[in-house]
Amino acid sequence: MAHDIVFFLAPDDESAAATHRRGPGQAFESVTCRFLEPDSAIAEWDMYFEEPSVEIPPIEQLLGWSWPEWVVAPLNDGVEVFALPSRLIRALADATSTELEELADRWTARLRSADGDEMTDDDLLAVLQGVSRLAASAVSTGGGVYSWSF
Repeated sequence: MAHDIVFFLAPDDESAAATHRRGPGQAFESVTCRFLEPDSAIAEWDMYFEEPSVEIPPIEQLLGWSWPEWVVAPLNDGVEVFALPSRLIRALADATSTELEELADRWTARLRSADGDEMTDDDLLAVLQGVSRLAASAVSTGGGVYSWSF
């Protein structure tokens, strides 16, 4: 589980990879959260938009889903940078408030079942709304949405 996660808007993979050492900082528009697994979150979101359901799919289905690709794989420092898939960026950019609320509820239920009291204290709907705004910017500017975590 990552301690610090930053979802951020960047013009391309090279720019996103350059955040590896220090994180995106103030240079990129971003949304922060803590104590999540960004790769499983991204996969969960992608699955929701491809196969919408308010029900939590079985963990085997999530584990078999296409996971995000690394822009920077984790090294000894534990830092990793993922690129959100372009279809997910488009889906998040076009998401309605109802879709984001349903996804947040489903995501919260999965995290609660897996992590119990150790679940993040972040407002997951606010995280999704923020990432949705990043996605809308990415679609309009031709950039991408990335996840930096430590």
